[in-house]
Amino acid sequence: MTETNTLGKDLRALRKSRKMTLEDLAARLGRSVGWISQVERDISTPTMSDLEAIGAVFAVPLSLFFGNADAPDTEKGRIVRDKARRVIGEHADGLIETLISPDLTDDFEVIHSTFQPGASRPAPTSRPTQEVVWMVSGTLDIWLDDACFTVRAGDSFRIRDQSYRWANPYPDPAVAVWVIAPPVY
Repeated sequence: MTETNTLGKDLRALRKSRKMTLEDLAARLGRSVGWISQVERDISTPTMSDLEAIGAVFAVPLSLFFGNADAPDTEKGRIVRDKARRVIGEHADGLIETLISPDLTDDFEVIHSTFQPGASRPAPTSRPTQEVVWMVSGTLDIWLDDACFTVRAGDSFRIRDQSYRWANPYPDPAVAVWVIAPPVY
């Protein structure tokens, strides 16, 4: 089986999800098209400063590029074990996110989010995606544009062509599963 969970393939998926050409990315990074192509084909390995620049271009956390756990060859690109999920995000705002999807090479990604008690993201966020979120446990306040909703375990909501923000003023963590298209992490 061909391994899909590689840094190069994830970078290519990010670039394509942003509708960027090799030339666009090379220009933004100040690198050659050939080098970008080699990184995407896992022939060249980017330095830490390259990864920081790539993360800035795609507006993704640096942690996304790390944490690919070893798995048996028969599972790579197919099975993601609970303890082997990639941690994404910075955790500074009380949000812990892990990638449920094996990698970023599909037309969508699946994210597991834990919103800690008292945590919030007060600034509205918008991105060019379609997202469906299912609440696994807990309670969360979500603003879709300016409308506030309280969602609980078993509820779901969609974010499409709108801004959102969230808060967990409740005593327990809120856990949600997000399906996001195209991948943004």
